[in-house]
Amino acid sequence: MMKTRFCFLLLCIFVSISCFAQTPPFDNSVYRHEIKSVEFYNSKKTASFPVIELGGRETVTLGFDDLSGASRTFNYTLQHCDANWNPSSLSPAEYLESFTDDRLNDYTYSSGTFQKYTHYEVKIPNRNIAPKISGNYILKVYEDGDPTKLILTRRLYVVGKRVSVSANITASNTVSARRTNQKVNFNIDYTGLAVQNPTTDIRAFLMQNARPETGIMNNKPTYIRGTQLVYNDVNINDFAGRNEFRHFDTRTLKLNSERISKIYKDTANTVVLLGDPNRDLPNYTLLYDIDGKFFILNQDGNDPRRDADYAHMYFSLAANKSQADGTAYIVGQFNDYKLDANSRLTYDDRGRWYTDLLLKQGVYDYQYVWVSNATKKPDDTALEGNYFETENEYQLLVYYRQTGARYEQLVGYNLLTTARQ
Repeated sequence: MMKTRFCFLLLCIFVSISCFAQTPPFDNSVYRHEIKSVEFYNSKKTASFPVIELGGRETVTLGFDDLSGASRTFNYTLQHCDANWNPSSLSPAEYLESFTDDRLNDYTYSSGTFQKYTHYEVKIPNRNIAPKISGNYILKVYEDGDPTKLILTRRLYVVGKRVSVSANITASNTVSARRTNQKVNFNIDYTGLAVQNPTTDIRAFLMQNARPETGIMNNKPTYIRGTQLVYNDVNINDFAGRNEFRHFDTRTLKLNSERISKIYKDTANTVVLLGDPNRDLPNYTLLYDIDGKFFILNQDGNDPRRDADYAHMYFSLAANKSQADGTAYIVGQFNDYKLDANSRLTYDDRGRWYTDLLLKQGVYDYQYVWVSNATKKPDDTALEGNYFETENEYQLLVYYRQTGARYEQLVGYNLLTTARQ
């Protein structure tokens, strides 16, 4: 009898721990292979950073294609998170207006394409879903009204501007990195905020080209000057400049563009790109890019949301490295910079790396990431090069947790571009 009670007690403890276990941080992810071409941006400008002002008229647009050909029911909701993308300890009623979820009712079927698909789209905030407070939100799309059947997640930033931010970009203070790195110095003026301890109540997250995986969280300022927090220590916010992204253009599939070698049309579209070289060279070369973004476009149609076609894109890379050294991956905003089986390249007996991806017509930026067998760490400069002159965007986000509050507010945002310096 005692043994039974003891086992029951252990089971209760295990269930309690499981219930309060921390949910892993949310990121931009697609959970179904048939979901393609996910776009999420401030509606004012395609491919822009998905940040909107709290209580304003701005919206973000979510669009994606479902290649399954089936009739499906998709719902969506928003969940408030802290600066590290862990769920806040708030109920939906505390951070959402109106309803807690809604159905995706705006969809259209593809027209005149080899690849059949259904395009879904929604703008947020809307009458049914709207954030009530500032902060980080994860947008979740799921099937059949079941939140466990996730289709995709996107990160949304809702800012209630309560601080002013000034920043500048310079060369690295480290002599050995001056030809490769870009250093960001910035000040935050929190006049008007009820800040008791500025070293713990406020923190700032800095990203290069909207890439959280290479971002830097600033938990403490270098020093405080009145109501200004100054972040300019020689050892912080020093980013590899990296290189301009590679690109290709498939706005039309009737003729070859700059980077296209051949186009085949049969029961599907096949596009063979020119081979890519290793770009880790001594000197920087100026190339136009779109900072890792992509745009869905079709010069031969009227509405690329429904008449842009898909093509099997064939990439090949002369990395001057073999599979005994490591593995090459292809990444960009089009695949959320994910290093997985879908982005991994295959090595052939000719000494080249290759892969094919099913992508919708448009203009795409991409780059190659190398993962060494020795270190097991991703390196996006080994095959691309690293230069101070590279044009980059930086997104600076300022978070504030009031003493005793149960959530973090997003109180400041600034977009920096090296081209404007």
